[in-house]
Amino acid sequence: MKIAVCVKQVPDTWAEKKLDGGDKTLDRESVDGVMNELDEYAVEEALQIAEANSGEVVVVTMGPDKATETVRKALSMGADSAIHIADAALHGSDALATSLVLAKAIEGKGFDLVIFGSESTDARMSVIPAMVAERLGAAQLTFANKVEVTGETVKIQRVTDYGYDEVEAASPAVISVVEKINEPRYPSFKGIMAAKKKPIEAVGIGDLGIDAGQVGLAAAASQVESFESAPPRAAGTVVTDEGQGGVQIADYLSAQKFI
Repeated sequence: MKIAVCVKQVPDTWAEKKLDGGDKTLDRESVDGVMNELDEYAVEEALQIAEANSGEVVVVTMGPDKATETVRKALSMGADSAIHIADAALHGSDALATSLVLAKAIEGKGFDLVIFGSESTDARMSVIPAMVAERLGAAQLTFANKVEVTGETVKIQRVTDYGYDEVEAASPAVISVVEKINEPRYPSFKGIMAAKKKPIEAVGIGDLGIDAGQVGLAAAASQVESFESAPPRAAGTVVTDEGQGGVQIADYLSAQKFI
């Protein structure tokens, strides 16, 4: 069994994020990049399926050169190899272009499963898995909190507002997993050292047969026209208790119509 697991490098969750004043895209250079937290569950699920089915796990990512750090983390967790799509023309690509690039990198390589995290923490769109499935002409099994693979049949429990649905399809299939599906493993020292020797195939859009006019900010279906920083938070009201603190607080809450 051959499994592709797609990961993304995103700004550190705890970093202060901002837009670039020039092209109004997310400023990724001023903050540390980390593997999208929800993609760690996708890597773990791919590894567990591969271990149970004598499979191979290939990491796929689209991003600038420094995204190699995220690829190496996935490899240190146990993935076998990686495909890194890096091209200056990709800067500012939207979900439509991203799904095109990922699908082109994956198609024709004999993958039985393609696994994603449910969404990325920098965009929170949760549409890439479905878009890639459509482009590949493969079944989509999204928001899975349990995955079972039997031969060429894939069955998942798909999380819903009322519990879950059981959804089944034949491979090849595209799966997205939620954070409660497993507990991602920590890279071991042995895994970190081994990752340095694992192959990473570097490709550009030309290698995938994609024209520069199909991707990037200029081709994006939506763009940020303008933005401004949020105003500073106004100073609060300080109540000094000199015997009437409770009354003052009650008066304030009453004036604000909280009570």
